[in-house]
Amino acid sequence: MRNSWFHKLSLIFGPRPLLNWLLLCLVSIFVLIALFGSSYPSAFDSASASVRSDIYANYRRLKEQAAGDYLELRNLVTDHVKDFGLCWKERENYVPCYNVSANLLAGFQNEEEFDRHCEISRDRHHCLVRPPKDYKIPLTWPTSRDVIWSGNVKLSKDQFLSSGSMTKRLMLLEENQISFRSDNGMIIDGVRDYSHQIAEMIGLGSDTEFLQAGVRNVLDIGCGFGSFSAHLLSLKLMALCMAAYEPTGSQVQLALERGLPAIIGNFISRQLPFPPLSYDMVHCTQCGIVWDDKDGLFLLEVDRLLRLGGYFVLTSPRSRQRGSSMNIKKGSMSIPFEEFTQKICWNLLAQQEETFVWQKTADAQCYTYSKKGTLPLCSGDDAHSYYRPLPHCVGGTESKRWIPIQKRSFGSLSSVELEVHVNPEDFSEDMEFWRSALRNYWSLLSPLIFSDHPKRPGDEDPLPPYNMVRNVMDMRANYGGLNAALLEARKSVWVMNVVPISEYKTLPFILDRGLTGILHDWCEPFPTYPRTYDMLHAKGLLSHLALEGCSMIDLLFEMDRILRPEGWVIISDEVGPIERARTLATQLRWEARVIDLQNGSDQRLLVCQKPFLRK
Repeated sequence: MRNSWFHKLSLIFGPRPLLNWLLLCLVSIFVLIALFGSSYPSAFDSASASVRSDIYANYRRLKEQAAGDYLELRNLVTDHVKDFGLCWKERENYVPCYNVSANLLAGFQNEEEFDRHCEISRDRHHCLVRPPKDYKIPLTWPTSRDVIWSGNVKLSKDQFLSSGSMTKRLMLLEENQISFRSDNGMIIDGVRDYSHQIAEMIGLGSDTEFLQAGVRNVLDIGCGFGSFSAHLLSLKLMALCMAAYEPTGSQVQLALERGLPAIIGNFISRQLPFPPLSYDMVHCTQCGIVWDDKDGLFLLEVDRLLRLGGYFVLTSPRSRQRGSSMNIKKGSMSIPFEEFTQKICWNLLAQQEETFVWQKTADAQCYTYSKKGTLPLCSGDDAHSYYRPLPHCVGGTESKRWIPIQKRSFGSLSSVELEVHVNPEDFSEDMEFWRSALRNYWSLLSPLIFSDHPKRPGDEDPLPPYNMVRNVMDMRANYGGLNAALLEARKSVWVMNVVPISEYKTLPFILDRGLTGILHDWCEPFPTYPRTYDMLHAKGLLSHLALEGCSMIDLLFEMDRILRPEGWVIISDEVGPIERARTLATQLRWEARVIDLQNGSDQRLLVCQKPFLRK
């Protein structure tokens, strides 16, 4: 009998009836519970009501605890994550987006292959750009402005000896250094005399009067090695050096090594990443640009960048430039050049030898006069000028910033000028925030950054500097508050204010304050050479990138590329992005520390230092 029952169970449940029987019992119990619950819903509702308030009350605490546990687990595995390797030697001075071979294969020609094409160069290699073999930490400011290590730039002795006479006057090559001064510390290249000449040509008694005349910032095109920019900085003017990309002997790389403001940019086919009415003066000394090329599009771009009443200074040999019809003749300009400058409402103020100075009109009606050959006005919002094709029209005429430089307030913006950009109360709050933030940064990071650098083993005693940081890139500058706070505190440092393209409307305000800035898309590499910034600062950029769909790891590798060895990074953001960035920073071999601001918010500060990776 027992065997027959066992045989029947085996037919029903298979070869293991006991285990299957237990499973059937468990399923039956759950079915009974479900039926019981559906018959008496009020009992379960009352039971859940008694604990619901406790669950909601403790939800935030449990969520924070879970987040903390998750971050702690991430921290435990961080040490086991493999560090990224070094790039190959050919990438020591590599600048993304300037791959001429790839641009030619993509069909670019007529010099457009030398332009910036990030849409072609998508070779994001996750490796650390190594410094050159003879690289040394730059001398401290202001010494580094006049003396640099020759091994830090890709400029050989043969290139130096084969350079023109002007370059030889600018530089003295001594063993492993390049010096921009004479033995008595005076600049010997005639820059002071040249600057004084320009001041006289625009009606000033001296170049010390540039500021009073409304000239606060200058775009120096084809800046050589930055001596004119360095002199203007000594006059408290913000001069931005801009030159085309060069694989070797780069003007921009050398200027940045001196600690001077510089970016890669050119006049080929696209607008520069600045809004209209950005500069008080645009300067070109033998900058190699054929200004009448492409029916004067390059002059139209200069006109777009110039503020009302601003100056275009051109110093060029009195010889025909590559067949140009706008060649400069002794004593006068050729007729085509003169006619074109009249179309864009420029007035030739003066000419001395090879130097010409034009002034852009302050009369807004000049562009609307009905006359033969008048150029059309650009329509739409042209403030978002991020490498757009050069248009054949006059830009900036619809801007609210239509104020001649001679009528601006000296030293700071007037209330009328301020209201064009921002609510004055918001501006005051922003300035107070950055004053407080700068004090916190200074107390937190001194004496590591803003005082004498400790002596390194095997090195000679360093010269006493003002501070270790010569330049700062504010990667999400907003209104330029950090830059303004540094100036107010009289810190010896200049700031490159970078404004993401989705927030482009704040850049005109930064430039109107007399600061320097640029539009940029942080999904792309920045137009500069490796090892060019001493400090990178970013407030809220990581969260902003997440909204834009950009890669955080690509961003941190780009930061590592443009940051010099032993340089610093300060990132302020929410705890989640900060912890993820800290994990990546350790993989980049940065020394990283997260600081709780202890203000009751979820904001954290990530402070990192890039090591000097010797081979």
